[in-house]
Amino acid sequence: MKKRNQFKGIAVAVLIGGVFTLSCTDNRKKTESMEMNYEKGTFGYDLNYLSEKDSLILLKSEDEKAQVILSAKYQAKVFTSTANGLDGTSHGFVNYKFFDAGIVDEHMNGFGGENRFWLGPEGGQYSVFFAPGTEQVYDNWHTPRAIDIEAWELTDATSTQAAFTKEIEVKNYRGTELKIKAERQIKLLSREESSRELNLTLPGEMKMVAYSTENRITNQNDFEWTPETGTVCLWMLDMFIPSDSAVTIIPYQTGSEKDLGRVVTSDYFGEIPADRLIDENGVLFFKTDGKSRGKLGMNARKTKGIAANYDPIGGRLTVMTFTTQPEATYLNQEWNPEKDPLKGDALNAYNDGPLEDGSIMGPFLELESCSPAAFLKPGESLSHQHNVYHFVGDEASLSPISEKLLGVSLEKVKNIFNSNR
Repeated sequence: MKKRNQFKGIAVAVLIGGVFTLSCTDNRKKTESMEMNYEKGTFGYDLNYLSEKDSLILLKSEDEKAQVILSAKYQAKVFTSTANGLDGTSHGFVNYKFFDAGIVDEHMNGFGGENRFWLGPEGGQYSVFFAPGTEQVYDNWHTPRAIDIEAWELTDATSTQAAFTKEIEVKNYRGTELKIKAERQIKLLSREESSRELNLTLPGEMKMVAYSTENRITNQNDFEWTPETGTVCLWMLDMFIPSDSAVTIIPYQTGSEKDLGRVVTSDYFGEIPADRLIDENGVLFFKTDGKSRGKLGMNARKTKGIAANYDPIGGRLTVMTFTTQPEATYLNQEWNPEKDPLKGDALNAYNDGPLEDGSIMGPFLELESCSPAAFLKPGESLSHQHNVYHFVGDEASLSPISEKLLGVSLEKVKNIFNSNR
């Protein structure tokens, strides 16, 4: 039997005398909610669970079907969302076992979250995860505290959007001390706004939740960030819950490898087996069942600025869109200082799985996007837009969305890994 929990009240941002504080929702709604139980896996369960860890910011639509949980304490994360109110499925990966362990991990504090703000590159000559001169192996890998465990400042909030900021200082692998102002605005998107952004018509009965994230960094050093000093990029990571049938779908620009580069880098953590990654007619299909660790990447000339994940078991189609600059320079994030730091990917996808010792952080799956390299003069800024759309329904209602945005039917996606296809 699934665990059950009671909702104990939530917090939303309220402007009082020019200062944002956090207050509980009105007592009537709080009392009504306390009388209801929510199964693990529902949004209500996660809202209750996370409210015990932090005062949360809750974005929600007028009918309260679409809701999103944000947290300033946990690095301006989008923790999770729902398309069907408190009883609806919670879409984000929340790492209960890490929260419950109550430890501080020197490498990374894996609280989870369906959208988080990071800085890259992770590895290579410009890495901000490895100290200068250290071997780039796990024992020496440390996530910068500002994107791992330090709180951010909430600067603005309404019922449908919130803004955060953070002053960051980090030393890269070349020994350069980078001073960065990070800003992040998260906005709940209405059905009409989502339709415009995606250029499609959404049925009125379609259950959905969507949000945009506008992310910006500013050079606060008194020197320019150059290939000699090293620099950073904006890195957005979405963590979702896998299933035995979940598939990540990545359409790409077709053309010559000479002009556009290779289709995919598929050996970040060892080569992804052929029975887990299929390239067919301009679309990559990646099996994301949480049972085999693997990561892939695609450069800015190949990607169409869109990727998706379909879970036929849960009846969920998640679409990620992001801004790209095909002719810009992207940073190499591989754990290898010998690689050219100025040749990297704009899109990544990850499937979690057990490590060699049998341990596992999740399981979860990830969709990720990166900005170009931030070669900025003092006071200059770089922005990166990253949007997430969850559509919930049966295959017949979801497939037209997939066909329009991804160029493939969900019948095809559902059966792509069948051995007798």
